[in-house]
Order: sequence, then structure tokens, then C-alpha cells
Amino acid sequence: MKYDFDQEIRRTGTHSVKWQIYWRGDKRELWEGTDPSLGDDRTLPMWVADMDFPVAQPILDAMRKRIDHPIFGYVVRTPDYNEAVTGWMERRHGWKVDPDWIVNTPGVVPALNLLVRALSAPGEKVLIQRPVYYPFTYAIENNGREVVSNSLVMENGVYRMDFADLEAKAADPKTKLLILCSPHNPVGRVWTEEELRRLGEICNRHGVVVIADEIHGDLMLNGSTFVPYGKLGRAFMDNSVICTAPSKTFNLAGLHTSNMIVSNEAHRKALVKEIGASGIGGMNTFGLEATKAAYNEGEEWLSQVLDYLSGNANFLESFVAERIPEIKVIHPEGTYLVWLDCRGLGLDKLELEAMMHEEVKVLFDEGYVFGSEGDGFERINIACPRSILTEALERIERAVAKRRK
Repeated sequence: MKYDFDQEIRRTGTHSVKWQIYWRGDKRELWEGTDPSLGDDRTLPMWVADMDFPVAQPILDAMRKRIDHPIFGYVVRTPDYNEAVTGWMERRHGWKVDPDWIVNTPGVVPALNLLVRALSAPGEKVLIQRPVYYPFTYAIENNGREVVSNSLVMENGVYRMDFADLEAKAADPKTKLLILCSPHNPVGRVWTEEELRRLGEICNRHGVVVIADEIHGDLMLNGSTFVPYGKLGRAFMDNSVICTAPSKTFNLAGLHTSNMIVSNEAHRKALVKEIGASGIGGMNTFGLEATKAAYNEGEEWLSQVLDYLSGNANFLESFVAERIPEIKVIHPEGTYLVWLDCRGLGLDKLELEAMMHEEVKVLFDEGYVFGSEGDGFERINIACPRSILTEALERIERAVAKRRK
């Protein structure tokens, strides 16, 4: 089946966070500024990490079939669900997962909070690699742990890990966890096996448990290859928890279904205990059905999405290089989130935010929310029709041209 990702689908009136919530700093309100009826005056939301694409037909079919049964009671994971998850991991990534390792949570972000509580104690330290997905920071700070950043280093436009710094910080006996973003959000790196192995060897040596957020692991651009952390070997797997979900891959975030893969029995029991203590056991009826359909029948759709996203990424890079040279695109290897270096505009972080929101009328995730390492950057979501991406870039081009005069 051929899918049409060029069509703009109106999302106002659907309780969409992306299209109906204005969020700047601590300000959050329902608004209508993105409504297509506003024409050139509408604001283009390119911040929250969900796609403006229709989901795969097999998922819609599975959900409609489930709706035809008029009872929506409690549901439980069954062998066919496990087979869908493990089959996907083996087919797509060559990673054999034991079904007994799977623990369900209502999302990766809730799971991060659960894992921080389950695998560390108040006052202990958790490593992250900024600039990085900001809920990592919240999961640590909100649960009384200390954030320690093993900040990424940019070399010739490419972000790399600072292994010497990592070794020193992991050696601190108070450091208990490292939350790894793989692929990395927002810088778009797809870590190589060598990079992952070096990180894992350091963490194993110092008894630091790796929590690997691999929610974007299926979203490879232009032929990049993803290496699941669990494929590095049993010693790495047993000192880690792998966070996966169909939500980013198949645009199912609202169904609140994710799968933690935990081979270490002690870690698994600790996570299950924390889930019980939080009272969030059970599964979403439609999340369960959608996950099975996605993993069993969604590869044709995903192949087309990845082609379209790669095209959007290539278009973005070419457009910016040719027409807005003050901005540098950090080449994305994976995810549909692209990191823009806007420091060449000569604006501080709040001036940059004001320009994009008020003058350009495009909502990005501001770089500074990913840590101070992101000051002067913007994160753009390119999982949208190319016409919207083009309109956003042309608006930025006009605004930058005015500043050159």
C-alpha cells in the first residue's frame, strides 16, 4: 500500500499537545494559533516529537476490529504480544530477546522515573550526556538524585562522547546510573558499536547501570545502522535496562505503551516492585492491539516513512546551506528530530526564542531546555509534510535576510 505523507491532516480539535498547546518557559495554555484557517498568520508547531503522518493501515484495522467488541475491560500481555515484540527485535535488529525479560510500562518517560527510584537511592548520582532530552534531567531531580553531565563534545560539526570525562565521573562511588540516549535526541547521532562498547566497558568496570533509551532506534535516516545496546553481549545486557516502545516508530505516543527489556533478574524485580508501589500496572487495551499490529505488519509503512524522512532531512540540509548560511544543520543520522546551530545569528537564547516564536511564528524546542550546552540551538521536528517544512524554512530565511540589512 502506498501512503501519502504530503497531505496535511488537520489536527486541531483532537486534543493535540503539538497543535493546540502553547508552551513557552513555564507558560502553558490552550490556543488556536496553529489553525490552518489563519493562513500565513498561523504558527507552525515543529517541537513535540510526534509525526503529522497517518499511521499504518494494519494498525487502524486492528483498532477498528477491537472497537467492534463493545467491552473495554482490563487487559494483560499474552504470548502473542510477546512474540510481536521479540519478533520485531530479531527481524529488524538481529537481537534475540527472551520474552521473560519484557516489563510493560505506560511510556519510556514514566519508566525512567521508575528506574531511577528502583536502581538508585536519594542523594546518589546519575550521569546523562547533555545536550540531551530534558525529561532525563527531570527524572533525576524530581526523585531526589543528583544530575552529573558527561557532556558531548562537538568536533567539526559532529558530536562525540568524552570518554575520559566519563571514566572520571563513573569512578565516583556515588554514581549509580547512566541514562544513555541511543540514538541521541536532540543531536541525531546513531552511536557506533565501538562507541557503545567503550561506554559500556567503563560503566561495567565501575558498577554503573546503563539505562538505554532506544525509543528512536527504528528511525534510521539515509541507511544508518542502529546497534541495540543489548547486542553487545550478556555482560552489557545484564548491567543495563533497555527502554523500547512502538510510539516514536509508529506514531502511537497517545496509546501509552512501552516495553522495558531487563535480563538482570534483580533489576527486573526492582522495577516490577516500583511499578507496583506506583500503582501503574496493567496495559492500555488499544496500545496492546496497536503494538501487535505495528510489529507484525508495519514494516511496509515504516519503510515509506523512513524514505520520506530521509528526503526531508536532505531537503533541510540543502536549503539551509544554500539560503540560510548563518544556521548550521547538525547532520542527522537517526530520529526525525534535527539539531540546528543558530549561534551564527548572533542572538542570545531568549532573543533567538523570541525571533522564532514571535517573528517567524514557528515553534521549536529551544536548545537551552536540553542543558546549557544547547544555548543558541533549536530542535526541529521534520516528521511533517514537506510543504510545512518548506514554509517554515522560507519564513526563517525571510527573517534572517531582514537582519542582514
